[in-house]
Parts: sequence; structure tokens; C-alpha cells
Amino acid sequence: MRQLLLIKYGELTTKKDNRNTFINILCDNIHKSLNGLNFKIIKNRVRMFIECEEIDLKNVINKLQKVFGIHCIVVCDKVNNNISDINEKVISILRNKNFNTFKVETNRSNKQFALTSPEISRQVGASVLKNLNCKVDVHNPDIIVYLEVREDNTYIYLNEYKGAGGYPVGVQGKGLLMLSGGIDSPVAGYLAMKRGISVQGLYFESPPHTNIQAKEKVLKLGNILNEYSGNFKIHVAYFTKVQEEIYKNVPDEYVITIMRRMMYRIAERYAKKKKFKVIINGESVGQVASQTLSSMQAINNVTNYPIIRPVCCMDKLEIIELAKKIGTYETSILPYEDCCTVFVPRHPVINPIIEKCIEYENRFDYDTLVNECVDSIEIVKINNKSYNDLL
Repeated sequence: MRQLLLIKYGELTTKKDNRNTFINILCDNIHKSLNGLNFKIIKNRVRMFIECEEIDLKNVINKLQKVFGIHCIVVCDKVNNNISDINEKVISILRNKNFNTFKVETNRSNKQFALTSPEISRQVGASVLKNLNCKVDVHNPDIIVYLEVREDNTYIYLNEYKGAGGYPVGVQGKGLLMLSGGIDSPVAGYLAMKRGISVQGLYFESPPHTNIQAKEKVLKLGNILNEYSGNFKIHVAYFTKVQEEIYKNVPDEYVITIMRRMMYRIAERYAKKKKFKVIINGESVGQVASQTLSSMQAINNVTNYPIIRPVCCMDKLEIIELAKKIGTYETSILPYEDCCTVFVPRHPVINPIIEKCIEYENRFDYDTLVNECVDSIEIVKINNKSYNDLL
């Protein structure tokens, strides 16, 4: 048996001339998300309809709730545009439901339909009262019957499933996420995707100072983020030589500051090389020494590339709550250190001076090392595989 889903676009409805482009990208993203299932998509500027097998319904809804650009999803019944058929179908739907009170809400976009929205609601409500043992309650009903009277048919449903909202991934171009194994950067990547950015991860690996478990952890995070985009890749930058030179030449308290400046240089050069439009990271103001405003100023000084920080004004509890919601939290708290945490100094500087940063960096040939790191970056494509299959 086939089931019909009605998709509401939400924020896409604010678009005008380019709405069709957004809808087409959303349609492509849904095709990626539902790959392998038996489904059919019908779309227009106002609504999208998806037919699927009843046995796949729960799985389809779960997948659609991770597709950005969808405001909500409803399982609906379709009837002809006449009041008799509408009444008959509503009674059929409600007959097996357990409820005492109800109300009817109608959205009549088809202005050729003979009755207005309030008139449709009243007639359908009267039919329900006549055929079933229940009462009307317009303030706090047990069940709400939603009717959408459109040009072709009338669609009837009882419940809505909340979608991810935002814009379809890809409408804003590519962004490079500085992805660590921590809590913040995957959340930042998720929020960037929600604004339509096609996000890919840049992971800094420092073998033998970081172990294989740290890399496995990041690959698993990439696999989770891929559920929201369908095209996530991780670009692995081998940071060992750069990091070792920093430890040899830079005072302890400035190690993290200089390391972050080098990461920004690598990210910028790689972003230009691969035509990413923006760099994304999980910095949150004041959370650690490298994220004070003074530190951000000193670190950001090495680049004029666009940098966005989606979680910068969220507190840690808010970030953790969102990490749990999107499914990255349990992986992020696994106790495997990445190159940002493995050699954290006891007292990192919180108000670094840019002139000192330049002085310490001039003690070694960082430019050659940065270029070598950029040239040796390797790409891991996720493609919804188990992260163990990617190693």
C-alpha cells in the first residue's frame, strides 16, 4: 500500500524569482536522502508530495526530518474537491481514533471552490458531530483535522512532523569546516548546513602524537553530519611537522595561539585551492584561552578569508543540548585527544600580542611547512558508509 506525504517548505516561501532553484536543490537532496527506497516525488512552488511504501513510512519520515529546507512533513489522504467526498473521508479517518473533542482547520488556496475556509470547517465539523460521538472544542481539542483545499485535490491530515527548517544544503555553495573531535565544531557544521552551505570537514591529524582512535572518532562525526547533507567529505591535513616546529620554537604559553594561526593559514590556502567560499569553525567566545576576543583577534589576523562561527554566542549547555539533538554528542565525548588538546600548555596566554606571534613564527620556515601540509591533504568521502569501512 502506498502512503502520501505532504511537504511544507517553510523559509523557502520567502524566496521569489529563485524559489524554483531552491526547490529543485531540495528535491535533489531528498533523492539522496531516500536513495534505495521506493518513492515518487511531485513538486510545485507551494508544496511537495512524496509517495512511498507503507512499510517504509517511518524510515522515510526519519530521513526527511534531517533534510534542511523542509518546515514540516504530514501523512495525508487525498480526495476530490467536493464537500461530500471530504466529509466521507474525514469520518472514515476519525472513526477508528480515540478522542472526545475535535476542531477543523481549513486552508483553501483554491479560490474556485464554492465554499470559503470557515464554511468548509463548519460543514465538515457538522458532519463529524452527526456521525460520531464527540464534541467541538476550538481551544484545546484532542484532535485537529487539517484540510488543504488546493487546485487539484483536497488533502486531509491530523498530525505534523517537524522538519529541520532552514535552506536546502548547497544553495549557498561550499564551506570548509575546521572539524575537531570535540562537541562544538560538529554543531557549527550542522548550523552552517541549515543555512544552505554544503559543508565539508578539514581535520588536522598529528601522528604519532594523535592516535587512530582520534581519527576514527572524527570519521564517525563526519558520518553523522553526512545524514544531514548526503555529500560530506573529510579532508585530512597532516599537521605533525608544523606542530613539532611550534613546540621547538615557541614559548609554552603561545603554543596554542601559534598553532591556531597555522591552522587558519592552512585552511585559507586549501579553501582557495578547492574553491570553498567560507571557512567555518566551532569557536565560542570566551570558552577557552584561544577563544577570548583578544585571542580571536590575534589568530584571525593571519587571514582575510570569510570566517563564520555559528556557535560563537551560545553557551556550552546550549551547544551540548544541540549536539545531543543532532546525534554527535556521544561520539564527541569519547576520550581520544586531537592535536588541539594533546599538548595543551598549563597556562596558555589569553591576551596574545600580535607582534610576539610574528616574532615567534619567524623563528622557523612555517610558510614552506604550511604549503607542504596543504599539498598533502587527503580526502575521505563518507557516502553513508559505516565509519569503520572508511579506515
